[in-house]
Amino acid sequence: MARLAIALIAGVMALFCAALTLGPAQIGMMESLDALIAGDAGPLTLVMREIRLPRAILAIMVGASLGLAGAAMQGYLRNPLAEPGLIGVSGSAALGAVIAIQTGLAASWALGLPAMALGGALLGVVLVVVLAGPRGSSLTLILAGIAISALAAALTSLVLNLSPNPFAANEIVFWMMGSLADRSMTHVWIALPFMAVGWVTLATLGRGLDALTLGEDAAGAMGISLARLRLKLILGTASVVGAATAVAGAIGFVGLVVPHILRPLVCAQPSKLLWASALGGAIMVLAADIAVRLILPERDLKLGVVTALIGAPLFLHLIYKTRRQLP
Repeated sequence: MARLAIALIAGVMALFCAALTLGPAQIGMMESLDALIAGDAGPLTLVMREIRLPRAILAIMVGASLGLAGAAMQGYLRNPLAEPGLIGVSGSAALGAVIAIQTGLAASWALGLPAMALGGALLGVVLVVVLAGPRGSSLTLILAGIAISALAAALTSLVLNLSPNPFAANEIVFWMMGSLADRSMTHVWIALPFMAVGWVTLATLGRGLDALTLGEDAAGAMGISLARLRLKLILGTASVVGAATAVAGAIGFVGLVVPHILRPLVCAQPSKLLWASALGGAIMVLAADIAVRLILPERDLKLGVVTALIGAPLFLHLIYKTRRQLP
């Protein structure tokens, strides 16, 4: 297990350095790092500190959040096909962001879009908690999440349909594809408090998720409060996914694919899968963001498109593998 932790941490650090030094501009690695650390008032220092550094930090934060939330959701639902968007937080956050773009709030106030996305995520999780009820089962949680996701998708389509001009519609569509371009340290400071709360909340679920592998009755007999576990899961997932969607848009497949890949390496133990998936998610988003900048840099390739192209084949493999295991 220690080897896996070392390998994942080394992968994150290597890709973080690569994200700081690689890009369309042909600048040497040592020259880039020197400009970042030593710094002066030159353009390279501004590029490193104002563009590349916040982008790389956000990639780690978003990837870790989605990977951690995906592992927690799959552990609680005991289903490898579960993912953070299942409880409707992603769709609700996207709806808030789309309304900000549609109403012009995003253009008139720099923080309008992330603020509205966080507000949408908060409203979505409140509706899910109310619909699922304090003593509902995992099935009621899934049904409530699907209902909120469907409602948010319908309202997003309505807002898109009512766009006053094709430019507004294009902006909404491109934002929903997910991206870390043009982000600043302001976005880092906006998302960090919410993500930190969510990381701590989800990290405390390990013992309960381990107990749930024996069944709900056995977990209850071991002193695990399922109602409290579920509430912490919802609030933690909403906090990290809402903040991630607010600053990066809708990025799919990370929370679904990463825990599935790492599960055999941690002997399918949910508590160990939490931290492994957080590191794995950071690696996946960092690698995808580097690919975005190196592949077709002049066409503004979106991050969500790349993660989908990576995740969809793996998802199909998961379906094929599940079918083969059926009697």
